[in-house]
Amino acid sequence: MTHVENELTSQPECWTRAAAEAPRYGGVLPAPGERVAIVGCGTSYFMAQAVAALRESAGQGETDAFAASEYPHGRSYDRVVALTRSGTTTEVLELLGELRGRTRTTAITADPHTPVMTAADDVVVLDYADERSVVQTRFATTALTLLRAHLGLHPDTAVADARTALEAPLPEGLVACTQFTFLGRGWTVGLANEAGLKMREASLAWTETYPAMEYRHGPISITTRGTATWMLGEAPEGLAEQVGATGALWVAGTLDPLAELVRAQRLAVAVAAARGLDPDVPRHLTRSVILAP
Repeated sequence: MTHVENELTSQPECWTRAAAEAPRYGGVLPAPGERVAIVGCGTSYFMAQAVAALRESAGQGETDAFAASEYPHGRSYDRVVALTRSGTTTEVLELLGELRGRTRTTAITADPHTPVMTAADDVVVLDYADERSVVQTRFATTALTLLRAHLGLHPDTAVADARTALEAPLPEGLVACTQFTFLGRGWTVGLANEAGLKMREASLAWTETYPAMEYRHGPISITTRGTATWMLGEAPEGLAEQVGATGALWVAGTLDPLAELVRAQRLAVAVAAARGLDPDVPRHLTRSVILAP
């Protein structure tokens, strides 16, 4: 079993712990009414997109998500939250340094022995969700679970759904598809983006992601036999039928959307295995992006 497989199967336990511990961090995570930016790189950026949409839609305050390298310094925020598994990513550390003394910062990380511990004003360490693999799975979803619980939006069904996602067989014919499209709405757009990234990283698959309604405005034209179109969350009315008419495989999101992401992680590993690839050694990637001066 690969590191990725070992780590993704431990997610129900990690989520249970994160949800239980969320009240401990109430003083360093965004308070209702604060204007907040959430930043990250790669997977962490997509988790930031999901959290930002969740928080703002819940009426807890204006919330934006940015890739750390694209943070708009002309805007004013009460707090910036940085998601960084490794605690060493260059763009995140540079941004935290630039914000010191101007904007309160919180970092959520997996490793307490890295520069982010002193770069941020406040730090949350999820060391039990750290990973050996390059391809992120459990740290990202555990950080999102912590923030969902902090917002009061972690449903009781999420952990049970994650177990179902790990145990139930993938839809017949899915692994054999040659093109994958992930769709989301609201906070699940970030999850769709992350599902697509997992497929590209682990299995080198041709994968695209869109907000579900935008998929109708052109991208559906590439959908055909051999395409899998996977909806994370509730689909717009009529979309499943439109995809079915193209000959593509429609995959409905029947579980909690975060659990659906676990299913997509499993798919990435399964497609990698079918193609003779090692998901622990993704092409051209390292566990952290550290830029030389």
